Amino acid sequence: MIAPRLHPMVNRRGLTFWAMWLTGTVLSGALLLSLLYVHFGEITPHYRVLGLLGILASVPIYSFLHVYHKRLNYLTGLLRLLAGWCTLVAAVGLVVLISGSTQNLTLELVVKIAVYGYLAQAAAFIPLRWLLGRHNQRLKENRKAVIIGSGELAGKLARQLKPRVPVLGVIAPDADATPVPGQTFLGGFADLREIVQREQVRRVYIALSLDRMVQIESIYVDLLDLAVDVVWVPDFGSMMLLNQSISQIEQFPAIYLNETPLSSHPAAAMCKDLIDRSLALLAIVVLSPVLLACAVAVKLSSPGPVFFRQGRDGCNGKVIHVYKFRSMRVHNDQEVKQATRNDSRVTRVGAFLRRSSLDELPQLLNVLNGEMALVGPRPHAIAHNHYYCDKLMAYMARHRIKPGITGLAQVSGFRGETDTLDKMQGRLERDLAYINHWSLWLDIKILLKTPFTLFSRNIY
Repeated sequence: MIAPRLHPMVNRRGLTFWAMWLTGTVLSGALLLSLLYVHFGEITPHYRVLGLLGILASVPIYSFLHVYHKRLNYLTGLLRLLAGWCTLVAAVGLVVLISGSTQNLTLELVVKIAVYGYLAQAAAFIPLRWLLGRHNQRLKENRKAVIIGSGELAGKLARQLKPRVPVLGVIAPDADATPVPGQTFLGGFADLREIVQREQVRRVYIALSLDRMVQIESIYVDLLDLAVDVVWVPDFGSMMLLNQSISQIEQFPAIYLNETPLSSHPAAAMCKDLIDRSLALLAIVVLSPVLLACAVAVKLSSPGPVFFRQGRDGCNGKVIHVYKFRSMRVHNDQEVKQATRNDSRVTRVGAFLRRSSLDELPQLLNVLNGEMALVGPRPHAIAHNHYYCDKLMAYMARHRIKPGITGLAQVSGFRGETDTLDKMQGRLERDLAYINHWSLWLDIKILLKTPFTLFSRNIY
């Protein structure tokens, strides 16, 4: 029976997070408790509860923001830590405001808590990050590897591994194997055991296609009695994968080919939905004067309704009705046609609204209703989806999550008219990249970049 894998939270990456989180929490907690004791002369039950709440809340916040990711350098790590700490302080501060327990707090004390808490965690982060770097470097030096394979897959794998693993070279699986450009040729399959023992190889990567299962099994059996790890990298190059991952179902290894981070982590989906709806409600309140001004301008610009309502494909194919400020004159076109440069249907007010993306603001109501997200693939007209689904591979996979008001494609230059397949292909690739690499931190970065893309020349 195959032994089950360790849960991801206790693997090496999880241990790195917990070690750095625990050290930072203990150091900052001790400092803040001392600060409160000096200020009040005691630690009241009220602040003990707030401290416990902050500790518990820091785990999901720091985890979602990847605060202690092992690949972060010092500067990026400190900035990520600052973002996580500010989010945590804001969350605890909101609890304090709601509970009405601000009578004993002063601005000076709040500033000290925020500044000293961050500095304490930063003081723990820097030496731990240095130790982690030294540890990873030693592991890298002792983890010599070879790749069994040929052609494009072996070449790509070697290039991906070399920054982290010392790849000695490539072993050809057979005599007529395609050479791998830029990689050292170590020998053939018959020389495998001798190469592993002579070079003290600690890991063998098998980069062979699925139709060579017999040879893959032979390699695995041949290396069982040697002190070497064997890693099979299946060739799925011809398939459009969506957040692929490997897991364990009882004693059976399982490869997930088509799964989104949000569908595989319901807690993350709930967190994103809660944040989206809260921010949408806040934005509606704050931007109410802008919304009112836009509505009046649309009403005065031409006869017709203020809002334009159109059916779009939402999450998992569910049809939703997306709201926008009407930017065109009322017309009876039977065909859904994208706006183009100098489009006669667009009013003067509508042109400004479209160029500045103010026409999208009513979609905050869709977000508040749970039909859309602040960040996600932009929803296209149903007719456009029918047109492109047969022309672009995995086109409909962009509907695996809720559509968004803004998205990775929009902040990457793919806004406005998609009058060629290449433009739509570029938008699709970025939509799928967003789905594959989703995180709350990615959402935050996209939201921060969005205002700088509003006045795009490609919006008509």
